[in-house]
Amino acid sequence: MSEGKLRYRLLTGPDDHAFCERVSAALADGWRLYGGPAATVRSDDQVIVAQAVVLDGGTDEGDTDDRGALR
Repeated sequence: MSEGKLRYRLLTGPDDHAFCERVSAALADGWRLYGGPAATVRSDDQVIVAQAVVLDGGTDEGDTDDRGALR
């Protein structure tokens, strides 16, 4: 793997304001959503969410659909 920023991140955490701020900050820094969010409920009823984000650049022309989302 080359040095530098990874192009994929999976943000995870409790479904709260802080998690939404982390996703919003990633979007403001040039990341974009990759797929939809995922959620699970722990045994203590806390909801844990996940959202993948990717950095653009270096993708082949055929890697995106007609909306620009990565396939």
